[in-house]
Amino acid sequence: MQPVQHRPPILVDESEIDFSAIRAQGAGGQNVNKVSSAVHLRYDIRASSLPEDMKERLLALRDSRITQEGVLVLKAQQHRSQEMNRADAIARLQAVVDSVATVPRTRRATKPTYGSKQRRLEGKSQRSQVKSLRGPVRGD
Repeated sequence: MQPVQHRPPILVDESEIDFSAIRAQGAGGQNVNKVSSAVHLRYDIRASSLPEDMKERLLALRDSRITQEGVLVLKAQQHRSQEMNRADAIARLQAVVDSVATVPRTRRATKPTYGSKQRRLEGKSQRSQVKSLRGPVRGD
């Protein structure tokens, strides 16, 4: 069994992140129509300084936020200020990167134990007996 590799947490370099301010969607009164407080974060995974194995695991994620070109796009519009949305987007990006930081353990195929086989067969025979008793009653 191989041990799980632990590495120090890898922080995302902010110089590799591309931000663009956009107007937030949804209700919000007069302010939402005038101020670009929402943030689009774009992070090019292939061009990043992450280790190669982490890049591969990130690109292998079945995440709709990752484009065909390997760019992770996050939209943050929870808060009213652009700075807080920017911090929220960075935190969410860091969470995605942290989710692939540890190498998943390889699964080894195992066989069922003798006891589990016996319990399964016993359950099947009990169920069979219950169903056989559901038939019409014969008066011998």
